Amino acid sequence: MTAFSTPPTIVAGTLAAGPQPALSAPGDLLLRPWEAADAGVFLDAYSDPEIRRWHTRRPSSTEQVDEWFDQYRRDWAQERGGHWAVTRAGDVVLGRIALRGFDFSDGVAVCAYWVLPAARGAGVASRALTAVSDWALGPAGFHRLELDHSTGNQASCRVATRSGFRLEGTKRSAAVHADGRHDMHLHARVRGD
Repeated sequence: MTAFSTPPTIVAGTLAAGPQPALSAPGDLLLRPWEAADAGVFLDAYSDPEIRRWHTRRPSSTEQVDEWFDQYRRDWAQERGGHWAVTRAGDVVLGRIALRGFDFSDGVAVCAYWVLPAARGAGVASRALTAVSDWALGPAGFHRLELDHSTGNQASCRVATRSGFRLEGTKRSAAVHADGRHDMHLHARVRGD
C-alpha cells in the first residue's frame, strides 16, 4: 500500500489513548461499555424473534457472549470499534449500540443497534443513536457515519431517520438473512448535518 497524500481525519492512537467513554442520552439513558454481568441479558436478547430476524450473527452461549465482550474491549484498544450497552441509568440494559469498522483516514464508521422488546416504541434506539452519533461526529472526530438495514425493517428505518441519518439509496441484494438475500437501505449522517 502507498501512503495517503492527505492527513488522516483522525490520528491513530487518539481514541485508544483513553477509556471507552460512557455517553448520556435524554430520558435517563446511559450508554456504557458492556460488563460481564450483562452476559445473560445479552444472550437472551437474541432469543427475541425480531432481533433474530434482522441479526444473523448471534451468540449461542454465555461463554460465547464473554468472548464477544472480550473482542469488544480489544476493538476499542485496537481502534476498530466501540460497543455500548444502552441502559437506564447504567443499570437496566435496554439495548445495544455500536460503531464498527473505524476508518481513520476518511473519518468513517458504521453504526449498528438493537433494542429489547420491553423498550421498543419509547424512542430508546433513536436517542441512543443520536447520542453516539453526536459524540462520534463531535469529540471523537469522525466525519461520516453510515448504517444499513433491510428494506423490510421499517422500524430501523424510522430510527435512522429520526436520528438525522439521511437515506442515500438501496444496496441491491446486499445481505443474507435467514429467509434469503435482502436489499439494504443505506443511511448516513455527516458532520454538519
